[in-house]
Amino acid sequence: MDWCAFANLLSSERLPAAIVDLDAMDRNVDRVLDALAGTDKTCRVASKSVRHVGLLRRILERGGARFRGLMCFTLEEACFLHDRGFDDLLVAYPSLQVSALADVARRVAEGATIRPMVDAREHLEACARAARAAGTTLEVVLELDVAYQPARRVHLGALRSPLRTARQLVALAREAASMEGVEVAGLMGYEAHVAGLPDDSPFSRALNPARRALKRLAVPQVARARAEAVSALRQAGVDLRLVNGGGSGSLDTTTTEACVTEVTAGSGFLCSHLFDYFRAAHFEPAAFFALEVSRAPTDDVITCLGGGYVASGEPGWDRLPVPWMPPGLSYISMEGAGEVQTPLRLSGHGPRPRVGEPVIFRHAKAGELAERFTEYLLVRSGEVVAREPTYRGEGGCFL
Repeated sequence: MDWCAFANLLSSERLPAAIVDLDAMDRNVDRVLDALAGTDKTCRVASKSVRHVGLLRRILERGGARFRGLMCFTLEEACFLHDRGFDDLLVAYPSLQVSALADVARRVAEGATIRPMVDAREHLEACARAARAAGTTLEVVLELDVAYQPARRVHLGALRSPLRTARQLVALAREAASMEGVEVAGLMGYEAHVAGLPDDSPFSRALNPARRALKRLAVPQVARARAEAVSALRQAGVDLRLVNGGGSGSLDTTTTEACVTEVTAGSGFLCSHLFDYFRAAHFEPAAFFALEVSRAPTDDVITCLGGGYVASGEPGWDRLPVPWMPPGLSYISMEGAGEVQTPLRLSGHGPRPRVGEPVIFRHAKAGELAERFTEYLLVRSGEVVAREPTYRGEGGCFL
């Protein structure tokens, strides 16, 4: 869709509005299916990168048998999704919240498949207490830290699990085996420094060669670490029912690992603008938001109402939404994306939106857009075909 098509689509809509192009999203699902073709892997959908029940259902439906389960970000979110008919839920971030673990354990006792992540004895003990109180056993997943560590004090990757060796994993698995109420069912090793690191960024071009070099070094190291961990756990008698790895930015490499049973994808389905800057990931923009042009303070500046939807992570210009349509718009460096207004400079290359017309933006992170809107306008073939609530629109607020 070009800007004129967006303007026509939104002519009677309240702004700000969030829009998802279902045709583009379907093509992104197909790209993930293409990455899985010829392998025995399945895809687990990262719900944090969607945060919209209707879209999660559509993604899983289009993915068919090759898409299996969701990766959730909190225990409460997993329960929220289970209430809406989802199952096979892997909670990727550990938590010791007593009430949430009790809710998970109760659902597992009733037949749900919800697996918490653990990386410490404290996590195991909390899960075991909840499980025993519910008269059940919680299947848990161990997380292996697969960051690139070329020297003792160098850690290139997300600071997640303290479990960095196969020996540490086996030791924690043995602790689990000694506890009533928990059972180790899987392993996850997420290569954030590969899957989540843009290596063709226009915001920091000087660093792109170093990022690509890091990925070249990290990919074989990650594969070795996962394979060694899986081998050690199985030799210790652990029945690993899933081995999870990867993300939208590393599907081409993670799918080649024999020990991995499933890969995760999330951001690629909606393709927030940070995923434009990966050499190995090729997705199509599918999620947008529109702001109203509310004033024109100078001949070469228009000002939009709202817009400060800044993404999490390391602060920088790449965390701001990108003015997408019409082309030729840029931020004013003194203001950026503002809390209540966002001025944009016109380059003269493209249509000039008039007061009352929309400017189309793309968020930096796919799921975080849903925290700012209660519903998405779902578009197919250039027409609004549905209006469906985000998590926020259903009263869901998890982090």
